[in-house]
Amino acid sequence: MKAGIYKTNLSGKLEYKSFYPTSLFDVKFESFDEYTTDLLVKANYQLGKLNGVASRIIDFKQFIASYVRKEALYSSQIEGTQATLEDILDAENTKNINLDVEEVINYIKAINYAVEKTSELPLCNRLIKEAHYELMQGARGCEKNPGEFRKTQNWLGHSGSTLKNARYIPPTAADMLECMSDLEKYINSSSNLDELIKVALIHYQFETIHPFLDGNGRIGRILIILYLLDKKKLDYPCLYLSYFLKKNQIEYYERMSNVRIKDDYIQWINFFLMGIIETCTEAIECVEKLVLLREENKKLIKENNYWLLEFLEFNPIITAIKTSEKTNIDYYKVNRTILKFVRVGILKVTDESKKKRTYIYEKYVNILKE
Repeated sequence: MKAGIYKTNLSGKLEYKSFYPTSLFDVKFESFDEYTTDLLVKANYQLGKLNGVASRIIDFKQFIASYVRKEALYSSQIEGTQATLEDILDAENTKNINLDVEEVINYIKAINYAVEKTSELPLCNRLIKEAHYELMQGARGCEKNPGEFRKTQNWLGHSGSTLKNARYIPPTAADMLECMSDLEKYINSSSNLDELIKVALIHYQFETIHPFLDGNGRIGRILIILYLLDKKKLDYPCLYLSYFLKKNQIEYYERMSNVRIKDDYIQWINFFLMGIIETCTEAIECVEKLVLLREENKKLIKENNYWLLEFLEFNPIITAIKTSEKTNIDYYKVNRTILKFVRVGILKVTDESKKKRTYIYEKYVNILKE
């Protein structure tokens, strides 16, 4: 089964070949071997377990708030962003202090926007383009038609590469529109394939089509979440593969390339399923550690101070001024409560400046960083 064809464009010295992927409707599997079947069973089990953990936790939104930021960071790092987790969690970084932080903040906005929008729209090209618009606002690449599919040829390669020495050339702009229309139909179609196999194929196909001038990787990873929510494989947006893909970045690109070069979809599907298994396992462990930390810290403080503990789960790096502004609680009360948290070891001072003393919920941040 051919994964696609190379189409010749232009002529003479300008001639180049772009890749036109096979429609996913034509990608058929008679059966899967024992290895792939075993991975699929484990991936579905771990995904169901993660979804169950999510449904049992009353304050799961706190976990999601921090986990989405972690996902946004790793997803943006794949594209070369240099921000750190502390940068993203810092309450003082709500404004555009630099482009790296802004890119991650935009990724968070794009995820939240797209998830909310699924209540109004099906998983379609319009929703994908709207999410892209949110992603690109005010960030690097914002001049590259945010919210619109590309109208020119793009390519992948090292910095300064051209069509002549590109590592990969996606479909032409005209072919891309055909491919995205076909992908939209496939996303909303029914088949006998397991949804985890389908989403693996959808992510590969989207990245192969590369419909935007910039931001394709990040949107492609958001698409995974949207699809699993749409197909009711998840009730909460709690599965994020970016850390796994960041950790295995070279293999990630090679696996997708091997589909195009060797017509081998199975090795890509296996890699994707391994990512789901590992990511679910780590997310479950992370949730359990965060819940345990919360319970341990509740024993150190009075019930009337629980409000700050809950606030810290959304904002692990704080200042008294920002906390007062966000909670509408008197500054002096906020400051007194923060100092109590410092004394019992929940908070740690990171900036001794009298004008802007900064505190970190260090154990919480360290669990996320694990």
